[in-house]
Amino acid sequence: MNHARPLPDYLVRRYHGWKATTYEQNKGWYMQLAEEGQHPRAMVVSCCDSRVHVTSIFGADQGEFFIHRNIANLIPPQEDGGNHHGTSAAVEYAVTALKVSHLIVLGHSACGGVKGCYDMCSGNAPELEKKNSYVGRWMDILRPSFEKLPEGDDDFRVRQLEKDSVVTSLENLMTFPHVKTAVESGRLSLHGLWNDIGHGGLEVYDPKTGAFNAL
Repeated sequence: MNHARPLPDYLVRRYHGWKATTYEQNKGWYMQLAEEGQHPRAMVVSCCDSRVHVTSIFGADQGEFFIHRNIANLIPPQEDGGNHHGTSAAVEYAVTALKVSHLIVLGHSACGGVKGCYDMCSGNAPELEKKNSYVGRWMDILRPSFEKLPEGDDDFRVRQLEKDSVVTSLENLMTFPHVKTAVESGRLSLHGLWNDIGHGGLEVYDPKTGAFNAL
């Protein structure tokens, strides 16, 4: 049985409004995008969180970023096998087919996925410990970082874990041969960012010091 329902009216109205204004005023640009294909300069791996809006933060146009979103902006380590690896496939395509020059991992404040990982590792989220929890098994990628968290209150440690999710992803990226080769040849550069949603802040990871510094 097909359970699909008609699109909500408010989305239908918004689409027609966009088609009549933004699209109509930039029709030539959209036709060019369609005919010439995509040539993004950068890939961004960010969280699924609806409050994280990468194109708005950087004022990017369509076609400028190749964007992949998942829970807690995590990139798993390279793994062989015939399983489904959506994030790994997106990275492979961006690096080998689109040949992006920059790969950005963007974390953020108040991340529900990271908080879930923190609660799970603290023994306060038994539902995430279950083998059939997709979120829990995905957040296992970040579990080793929990074990290394410094002492402090929960808010401080969760924020640190949010930033660790970025660092973990950057480290895991280098386990992919095509990424490692591109980075070492100078064709690709990796970048880690953390966005403070409430204050509009953006911090950049410095691999030399291990610190995140305000941009």
